[in-house]
Amino acid sequence: MSISTAVVLGLLVLALVYGVIVYNGLVNLKHGVAKAWANIDVLLKQRHDELPKLVEVCRRYKQFEQATLARVTEARARVAAARETHDVEALGAAEGLLRAGLGQIFAVAEAYPELRANEHFTQLQSRITALENGIADRREWYNEAVNLHNVRIEQFPDLIVARMFAFVDQPLLQFSNSEKSDVDLKALFNA
Repeated sequence: MSISTAVVLGLLVLALVYGVIVYNGLVNLKHGVAKAWANIDVLLKQRHDELPKLVEVCRRYKQFEQATLARVTEARARVAAARETHDVEALGAAEGLLRAGLGQIFAVAEAYPELRANEHFTQLQSRITALENGIADRREWYNEAVNLHNVRIEQFPDLIVARMFAFVDQPLLQFSNSEKSDVDLKALFNA
């Protein structure tokens, strides 16, 4: 075997080893995105299970705003549908509606001292608030995992391996601007 053949074989082996290392790194990032999504999904499911209880406790107070409860119920159904199909964009929009509805429930509840004093309501409010905080934390982790994945599959020379094995961009989980803004308490109490 000549030196030039040995050099070519050595370069091919190095290219193959490099390709395997890049591929394994991309697979690791892809599974990191899936793991981060699964962490969000668990909290969404837990909150999904708590919301009917909250709506039922509020519904017992006959004067409580039924339109607000209906909006929360509808938003909950949209979140569930987006969650089941792993539609991150639809989930972001549905989350915005649900969070706004929850904000309205908690704000309107201020006008009902008996409801605020209800132990079941306060427990559910605390539980849902904790789940909301957990979802926000997990959303950050998910978006960080997506960002690492998306940047890596666009960087040269990793993009060559990414395209060969059909690695694709993953969507960030973003909520609507209305979800990020404060609840308009004046509008709630003047309605």
